[in-house]
Amino acid sequence: MDYKKTAKEIVELIGGKENVAHLEHCSTRLRFTLNDDSKANIAGLEQTEGVIGVRQNVQCQVIIGNDVVEVYDEVVSLIGGSLGTASAPKKKQKLSSVLLDFIISIFQPLVPAIAGGGILKSLLLLASILGLMSDKSETYQILNLVGGAPLYFLPILVAMTTANKLKVNQLVAVSAVGALILPEMTAMLAEGTNFMGIGLENIAYASQVFPAILTVLFYAQLEKLVTKFSPKPIRIFFVPMMSLLITVPIALLILGPLGYNVGAAFSTVIVSLYNHFGWVATGLLAAVLPLMVVTGMHKAMIPYAVSSMSELGAELLYLPASLAHNISESGACFAVALKTKNAKLRSTAISAGISALFGITEPALYGVTILNKRVLYSVMVSSLIGGAFAGITAIKGFALVGPGIASITMFADKNNGMNLVWAFVTVGISFAVSFIFALVMYKDKVVEEKVAETAINLGDTVVSSPVAGRVIPLSEVKDEVFSSGMVGSGVGIIPEEDVLVAPEDGEITMVFETHHALGLKTSNGAEILFHIGIDTVQLNGEGFETFVKQGDRVTKGQQLIAFNRRLIKEKGYDDTIIFVVTNQDKYEVKALNNQAQVSNQTDLLAIASL
Repeated sequence: MDYKKTAKEIVELIGGKENVAHLEHCSTRLRFTLNDDSKANIAGLEQTEGVIGVRQNVQCQVIIGNDVVEVYDEVVSLIGGSLGTASAPKKKQKLSSVLLDFIISIFQPLVPAIAGGGILKSLLLLASILGLMSDKSETYQILNLVGGAPLYFLPILVAMTTANKLKVNQLVAVSAVGALILPEMTAMLAEGTNFMGIGLENIAYASQVFPAILTVLFYAQLEKLVTKFSPKPIRIFFVPMMSLLITVPIALLILGPLGYNVGAAFSTVIVSLYNHFGWVATGLLAAVLPLMVVTGMHKAMIPYAVSSMSELGAELLYLPASLAHNISESGACFAVALKTKNAKLRSTAISAGISALFGITEPALYGVTILNKRVLYSVMVSSLIGGAFAGITAIKGFALVGPGIASITMFADKNNGMNLVWAFVTVGISFAVSFIFALVMYKDKVVEEKVAETAINLGDTVVSSPVAGRVIPLSEVKDEVFSSGMVGSGVGIIPEEDVLVAPEDGEITMVFETHHALGLKTSNGAEILFHIGIDTVQLNGEGFETFVKQGDRVTKGQQLIAFNRRLIKEKGYDDTIIFVVTNQDKYEVKALNNQAQVSNQTDLLAIASL
């Protein structure tokens, strides 16, 4: 992959660097908070080389896969000084959307540090259990302190991410929160002290999340207020001084105790639910995790998991459920790889299966699972069974990282040697059940298309080919985004003429600015995408001429786009035309003439409402 090229296209297609209010990345995705979501070209992003898929809800999530760090670095270099300094989105948003975006922006960047430290501690613990290292040795104790540092300094890390999200001075925010965990401050609170005659609660703020968030939220408002009234010549020191002078006492008196109690209550509620519903809760959470990850809603679990780690030193619901789900994704992918006759899908499934085995499920979800309902059902059933077993055996996780084979030591528990054993059993059950279910249930889409060729119902809308040429199954199109079925269901056509015509009456919904792609909505509501050539966006419109614009009503057979096949080939591009129905969640699409020569009068797709 050409990271610079991919990054450049992504920045252009999200509306340019001026449209970026905030950017971060997780293990597989670039997560953009945009000033104007409507400026993002989702169809264009999905067609960009190196992009596995796009999901837009609270954030615009561009799914890259294992190369996300390299692409992120290139995007940051392109955005430059605008990163993190753009104004917050001005569009009106639901409170729930704003809250979720805030939570993700604060907690997502914390995961690598917490995960790294947690895994180091779990490896040390395993070494101690196996007798490879004494937990009394100075080496062990030093390394254990290193592993525990991210969790101990969690308030500082939270202050940094919160300040970054709120666009306030990070160093002052960190100083305000850092005052709460100073050794001298901790000692004074433990001994009992007061501020201006008011007693302060004895709270150890190290490892606490919510006190830090509330403190920075207060500081952010105070900074704006003090800046407004501060004389400009002394603003450089006056604003930080007054902010610290007011923020820290307020935090000690009000915000700290409030945040501490919120965190304690949060963990108590979750533990209470677990105690009442036990393995049922773990199993159900594991079963719905595929849907949560696809929509990004699993990120809402991070505050709970972080709080549980800081309060209890372990997590007993989300991590065990994630272990069952991650390994189930892996088992299903390997089953698909074994059964499919599609070479591209086999390669994707093997790579995704390996990633899922190591705790990274997005490649499996977007490349295999959600593209086939039978695979999704297999994963959900297996996750339910594996999660229920994990709940019955009450396994606990001790590191906040995606559970998998590489991080299995996160379940090592010196006080319960069987905790790690039951985790391994959960891995075995989840993998085996998912593998068997997917192996039995999965069927290649190509096979299903061929069977469907003769199965046209009276209620189907039949559309003709948009161009004369030879029809090929979508799986044979030399573009992974289209061949995987991620964009939609349909066919590829190797054209024998240079004009694309409307296959059915409808309305033009989109004309790509480089004229190589076009959208059409038919009378029955099916949304059709025509994409002329592979990577022909690079031609910047050369060799293309459009005869319609967005909003035009067209009739069957009307000319839409003229294109120069000779030029496309001379420039080194594949001229295959992709013809797909993009709202495939609402329609069943049947290919009628795979591997056949067709004219622009030949019936090609049968589209039926689900």
